[in-house]
Amino acid sequence: MCTNCKKPYYISTAIAYTSGKPHIGNTYEIVLADAIARYKREQGYDVYFQTGTDEHGQKIELKAADAGVTPKEFVDNVAGQIKEIWDLMNTSYDKFIRTTDDYHEKQVQKIFKKLYDQGDIYKGHYEGLYCTPCESFWTPSQVVDGKCPDCGRPVQPAKEEAYFFRMSKYAPKLIEYINEHPEFIQPVSRKNEMMNNFLLPGLQDLCVSRTSFKWGIPVTFDPKHVTYVWLDALTNYITGIGYDCDGNSDEKFKKYWPADLHLIGKDIIRFHTIYWPIFLMALGLPLPKQVFGHPWLLQGDGKMSKSKGNVLYADTLVDFFGVDAVRYFVLHEMPFENDGVISWDLMVERMNSDLANILGNLVNRTVSMTNKYFGGIVENKGAAEPVDEELKATVLETVKKVDEKMNKLRVADAITEIFNIFRRSNKYIDETTPWTLAKDEAKKDRLATVLYNLTEAITIGASLLFSFMPETSEKILAQLNTEKRSLENMNTFGLYPNGNKVTEKPEILFARMDIKDVMEKVEAMKAAAAAEKQEEKKEEEKPGMDVEKKPEITYDDFAKLQFQIGEIVKCEEVPKSKKLLCSQVKIGSETRQILSGIKAWYKPEDMVGRKVMVVTNLKPAKLAGMLSEGMILCAEDDEGNLALMTPAKDIKSGSEVC
Repeated sequence: MCTNCKKPYYISTAIAYTSGKPHIGNTYEIVLADAIARYKREQGYDVYFQTGTDEHGQKIELKAADAGVTPKEFVDNVAGQIKEIWDLMNTSYDKFIRTTDDYHEKQVQKIFKKLYDQGDIYKGHYEGLYCTPCESFWTPSQVVDGKCPDCGRPVQPAKEEAYFFRMSKYAPKLIEYINEHPEFIQPVSRKNEMMNNFLLPGLQDLCVSRTSFKWGIPVTFDPKHVTYVWLDALTNYITGIGYDCDGNSDEKFKKYWPADLHLIGKDIIRFHTIYWPIFLMALGLPLPKQVFGHPWLLQGDGKMSKSKGNVLYADTLVDFFGVDAVRYFVLHEMPFENDGVISWDLMVERMNSDLANILGNLVNRTVSMTNKYFGGIVENKGAAEPVDEELKATVLETVKKVDEKMNKLRVADAITEIFNIFRRSNKYIDETTPWTLAKDEAKKDRLATVLYNLTEAITIGASLLFSFMPETSEKILAQLNTEKRSLENMNTFGLYPNGNKVTEKPEILFARMDIKDVMEKVEAMKAAAAAEKQEEKKEEEKPGMDVEKKPEITYDDFAKLQFQIGEIVKCEEVPKSKKLLCSQVKIGSETRQILSGIKAWYKPEDMVGRKVMVVTNLKPAKLAGMLSEGMILCAEDDEGNLALMTPAKDIKSGSEVC
């Protein structure tokens, strides 16, 4: 355990990519990190726990265009969904960073410039096979049957001007570091993979900029380039705690860096154990102490994907089982090194056997018997028997084992050890048979001692459980009318206050479930989702609406109109008007005031930042006593709904629509 109660401990997750809602496999990582962070706090560490979202790249730009929104609107929505799920799962992060945060973007630009100035980044051209979902270039020898070796999707030939980082310059130093720090990459199998497959054969220089899309952090000295994903995303681990490339980092960075643990999925281990350490070496910064590449949580038929239709989401599972049951499942079922499996059958089985029976029934029986036989009063009468020592030994030994497992990041094993306390306590009930003791007045002291031992064992077990199932831990301790025990005080059996009174009415912690009922609800949920998709498809297939045709015009007539792209920089309601909004629209180098009758469909704050199509050579007119210098174009359907006409891709204000 931690001897210095204020020793800092910095733990981070990989930042979630904002291409869509995270499934339960993605959510596992934040729950795992939370369990480790909570346990480190129990050990006395000053923990800083950071998570967040990765929000730039071509994939985002394309998805935003498909959705008819700006990239920033798209990532704002998805980042909100991710944060909601992280909060739903009761995760205790200290910082949620977004790579669109202004301070992060500025530091990335500084870092890029510094690495360029010192010769680590150079300009060249890249030609290769590109995977858009992974945002990775591959050589022909690396692809498998024309598909990305990471995700299995098709790759496309690509060639563009780009900046490159000199990876080979630092490779020998990284190899030496890994050899001298065997704990750096965990598990060991991940270390062997990185050394044998990437480092020892020789590193290629890494592409760190792109010109084929715009949704990224611009390179300050060459604005047609945007910073490529990994130099942008990976640096969140230092920008989020106050790193400044100019040498003015704040105290938080000085306190917490280097990170104690980067917790990531095994699929991005290469980027975190090769690219990231090399970037840090180039910046003259110490490397993180440990990178742990956890396995995947799979559906029974393989990796979760929308195309397979086998995606499970955390909020759906929580609706069925509750937050702590889902936390228990994903933490308990994931081995240290191999992939775990999730299924509805297995979830119900664990709910019934582990949570409802072993844990829930134990607490309920203990509290109920204490109320029945002693009016809720718990007392140690000292009427001990040899079987008591076995229970005590199991409890105290478990405290040590859990600490050992957690120090090695073997979270699933730690939870198994904790449940051994509850299993041994249930066995202790069978061995001592309190209901039999209650029939003999001469054995009343023995009965009281048995119930005291059970209450104490459950108190220690529930206290250990807090890092993994915090709400359940608190509920159990509340029923026992006691507080969470510190790790130090768990090394002594018998600290539960003599004469304390448990709650009168024990709460059912976990209700047993019938797999048939669950699967009926699952099928109904799937049917509802399928029906919704079918309705969406029908909506898409509906014929377009017809409008009354206006007289034909010549091309010369049309050519008299000038259409340009404008960016709304300010928008306000027009006083005394129920319909009008007043927008300040930046069109090239000028800003115009344009009034639009769209108040029923758009709020002023929703307008700011939008790129819109504007008729710019329309004669100015006065509306509601205010001058309007153009027209913002909208589309109107047969129900009278309005929608702004916006460009499918981000494009400069002032661009001509032709």
